[in-house]
Amino acid sequence: MSVIDVTDLRKSYGGRAAVDGVTFTVEEGEIFGILGPNGAGKTTTVECVEGLRVPDAGRVRVAGLDPVADHEEVARLLGAQLQQSELQPKLTVREALELYASFYPRPADWRPLAERLGLAPKLTTRFGRLSGGQKQRLFIALALIGDPRVVVLDELTTGLDPRARRDTWELIEDIRAGGVTVLLVTHFMEEAQRLCDRIAVIDRGRVAALDTPAGLIRRSAGATVIGFTPSEPLDETDLRALPGLSSAAFKDGRVTLSGTDETVNAVITLLARTRVTAHQLRVTDTTLDDAFLDLTEATA
Repeated sequence: MSVIDVTDLRKSYGGRAAVDGVTFTVEEGEIFGILGPNGAGKTTTVECVEGLRVPDAGRVRVAGLDPVADHEEVARLLGAQLQQSELQPKLTVREALELYASFYPRPADWRPLAERLGLAPKLTTRFGRLSGGQKQRLFIALALIGDPRVVVLDELTTGLDPRARRDTWELIEDIRAGGVTVLLVTHFMEEAQRLCDRIAVIDRGRVAALDTPAGLIRRSAGATVIGFTPSEPLDETDLRALPGLSSAAFKDGRVTLSGTDETVNAVITLLARTRVTAHQLRVTDTTLDDAFLDLTEATA
């Protein structure tokens, strides 16, 4: 059952379309990713879902409610961590949690929430003295303190170091395990591939693709990349005739092929037949980065 429905959403600024006909649904209990380059329209889209912006056209529903017309009800069931958030520097973690809890008629108990997010030792620490990772944990807590059914996390790990980013990913997985639907906005491919059940790739205000991470990767020009340096030159015609091949590159004596598992088997057969040794042979799967580039270049 879908908990978020967005249909033909449109929003322009100064005559320029920031969101141009975006459509997707988010199912109850999933982590749904919105992926795209900077300026693609990701944040505008989720701000319309949150009721922070009024769409020019289209339809947005959160649990059947209009985020603008039914803003108070939507605010009770949807928590949000905005792309840019700040608190008063002298506010302590405890004061921030107590303040936000006072905004809701039936808030979650902030004490176990702080414990779960590793904030318990920092309750008396002022916001201005928290590290970047600790601030992000606090903003997650504030997004969850209303005991929401859905939480929107916008560019959650931007600016975090790799260790803090991975710790935050584990927190997001814990949130979903607790029964909360997550709408995650990111431009980090690894983050989307690790966390999301499905992903909408938004480019220039439009949905370029919507699928599982594995499904998006399968759409890439080549699902497997084979790279090697042959001990003897190979006939390029033979290489370009390999089954399943989508692209071939030859540079400084090194061969790089994109294709399928069938291509890998055919390369091995060709090397054996020609008695050529493949030095520094590497066979790797295409990543979401590769799929993203293929998808966005296709809409250029």
